[in-house]
Amino acid sequence: MLYLIGMGLHDERDLSLKAVEALRGCERVYLESYTSCFNGDINRLQEMLGKEVVLLDRKDLEENPEENVLAGGEVGLIVMGDPMVATTHSDLVLRAREKGAEVKVIHSSSVYSAIAETGLQIYKFGRTTTIAYPEGDYFPKSPYEALKENHMRGLHTLLLLDVKADEGRYMTVNEGIKYLLMMEESCLQNQFKKDSKCVGVARLGGDTAIRYGTAEEVIKEEFGGPPHILIVPGKMHYMEEEMLKAYEV
Repeated sequence: MLYLIGMGLHDERDLSLKAVEALRGCERVYLESYTSCFNGDINRLQEMLGKEVVLLDRKDLEENPEENVLAGGEVGLIVMGDPMVATTHSDLVLRAREKGAEVKVIHSSSVYSAIAETGLQIYKFGRTTTIAYPEGDYFPKSPYEALKENHMRGLHTLLLLDVKADEGRYMTVNEGIKYLLMMEESCLQNQFKKDSKCVGVARLGGDTAIRYGTAEEVIKEEFGGPPHILIVPGKMHYMEEEMLKAYEV
């Protein structure tokens, strides 16, 4: 049996009672540490479960799962947020089933629901996209295209920010705004300028920081540690506007 278990948004205290019960019954427990940021204490987590928790990086899970989570027996894999949000975990489910293993998913809170804390209504979000760190000549403009597509429909855009856990790099709201402005300079389609409104969010589910204002204003704010996300609102209902006033800079 492979248990895919959502940690929730912040630390080990976000695990559900159902998740803790399942993990205590596992022979081996792993924590996937590269699709988001674990702000908890691995020692406290191990004390809570009464067993060792092994950290896995991208290579461990995507290239060599047969050496860890798919090695057989009762295995628990803890994932930040909800385990089925990242596509890499869908691939893991398929590979487990190919080996004849049963898979049990225990869901948890995710950024996709927690963003409602900003006051923006969930059903008014369009396609989600990720801003990636530029690498040499690699600087994908797909986030800008998603933003344009959502703007045309009056929808909000959730921009996830790049995570390179193996390098200790977690993109900040400030960097995300900078890269979007660079895309605007390149694409020139008036989708995101210095006077465009945006919402910067850090550490949902923990010591949350939310700031709302123009790109020029929000980029100057200090958001603290990861993880961060960026939201560009579309057409807003008056209640959304009222809710966001609490976070204006």
